[in-house]
Amino acid sequence: MMEHFASELAHILTAYSSPVQPGEMVTITGNVETAGPLIEALVSAVLARGGFPNVQSAAPISPDYTPYFELLMREASEAQLDHLDSTLMHWVNASDALFFVKAPANTKALSSVDPSRLARYRRTIQPFGETYLDRYAQGDLRWTVCAWPTQALAQTAEMGLRGYREFVYAACGLDQPDPVAYWEGFRAMQDRLVEWLKGKSHVEVRGPGIDLSFEYDGRPWINCDGRLNFPDGEIFTSPVEDSVNGAVAFNYPSVYQGYEVDGVRLRFENGRAVEATAAKNEPFLLSQIDLDAGGRVLGEFAVGTNRGVTRFTRNTLFDEKIGGTIHMALGRSYAESHGKNESAIHWDMIHGLQDGGEIWVEGELFYRAGEFMVK
Repeated sequence: MMEHFASELAHILTAYSSPVQPGEMVTITGNVETAGPLIEALVSAVLARGGFPNVQSAAPISPDYTPYFELLMREASEAQLDHLDSTLMHWVNASDALFFVKAPANTKALSSVDPSRLARYRRTIQPFGETYLDRYAQGDLRWTVCAWPTQALAQTAEMGLRGYREFVYAACGLDQPDPVAYWEGFRAMQDRLVEWLKGKSHVEVRGPGIDLSFEYDGRPWINCDGRLNFPDGEIFTSPVEDSVNGAVAFNYPSVYQGYEVDGVRLRFENGRAVEATAAKNEPFLLSQIDLDAGGRVLGEFAVGTNRGVTRFTRNTLFDEKIGGTIHMALGRSYAESHGKNESAIHWDMIHGLQDGGEIWVEGELFYRAGEFMVK
């Protein structure tokens, strides 16, 4: 079962998400202890397509990719937290494609780590993140973040491992007769939505817990169709930085760097979150969004579209794709949507609109209660 699952997932990742070409250098980052079947299948798939696989199983980026990250955060001196591993910069510059396999052994590994240490190290590795995003924006690098089911993720989602595997399998569209054709159709559907949004500029979001407006004049909406994230399912843009006004009380918990922050409320004035509170882990929330000048600015606004993601799992890779939700990210914006905000963080927070929430664009109803209202 797992070998078949891994083989199918590796095939769609290397044939659809980031088609590997002969002679390309492909770096695979992941924890071999928890994601061994998928990493092995990815190596095999890259070799079959003529690429050169490079596995980085101890990359100090996140606890999702290595079991040693907690040790680094707990025991490193300040000088060690300020040290940027040169090998990270080597392979992010040398690779033609990156596959980040998220398969944490413990989703709470960092819950006892001082948030200021996490923030300090996040600043240290910011050049790594900036490099792969800049190379991607220039067309020199492809990257895909993908998920692999682990016992820890299943438990966090309050599911058994077998049920969680079935959930991931369906969310990835692997239960479809032809998964590649399924995602190609998904891409076409979202292309039509993005085309409708083109040339407009003013958005208002209204509903239970939210009353927000922003402008996106001159900025494109991006079709997220399984190339950068897998599974995928969203369309997003970058609001004009000083245009966001209003408030939101997020009705889904948010998990960031191993911390679960619940009951987040934000109030924006002229683009900045001038008020930010949380019912749970508010000090962590504030420590991250006050990391730098861009941490309180909205870098992304998105609509989730994946109907295969049928439940909340406390895993942002899946949760931000739930059909019927929107999500907003404080911090760094993406160059492809012409955002200008810079920050060491990019923190996605999710809000459900299933109970009657609406999105109006230029005075026309675009979305209501989880359904698109335009043809």
